[in-house]
Amino acid sequence: MSAESRLKELGIELPAAPKPLANYVPAVQAGNLLFMSGCGPRHDDGSMTVGKLGAAMSVEQGYDAARLVGLNMLANLRATLGSLDRVERVVKVLGMVNCAPDFGEQPKVINGFSDLMVEVFGAERGRGARSAVGMGALPNGIAVEVEMIVQVADPDRP
Repeated sequence: MSAESRLKELGIELPAAPKPLANYVPAVQAGNLLFMSGCGPRHDDGSMTVGKLGAAMSVEQGYDAARLVGLNMLANLRATLGSLDRVERVVKVLGMVNCAPDFGEQPKVINGFSDLMVEVFGAERGRGARSAVGMGALPNGIAVEVEMIVQVADPDRP
């Protein structure tokens, strides 16, 4: 099943693609690899999920923030490629969690992002290599940031 069809089946409507907050572009393609800039948990009203895991936020709240990052990343992918169906597979995910020094459940938080990619692209295409790391701080106090590399199909290929 195509990723676009799967979104409809899941009842997921993607937000507008977030605009960069600084001097960078959302994506750069090199050959058949698309390098996606870091994306945060932006809500439709422009606000962000902020907080520190292991202090003011629970793992469940972090998971939800990471899923929101995934929705924004999918919106950026669609805006860049024209269709999520051009994504051949998720190659690499780097998930960064704003957390207290003794917090060690970063993988559970970033599962919010990864689980969404598997829901949309399927297990074969949606699950790639991954790192989930803790950070002492993230821009503007956001709870989670994720960057991703995807393999894309040639637009002229049937």
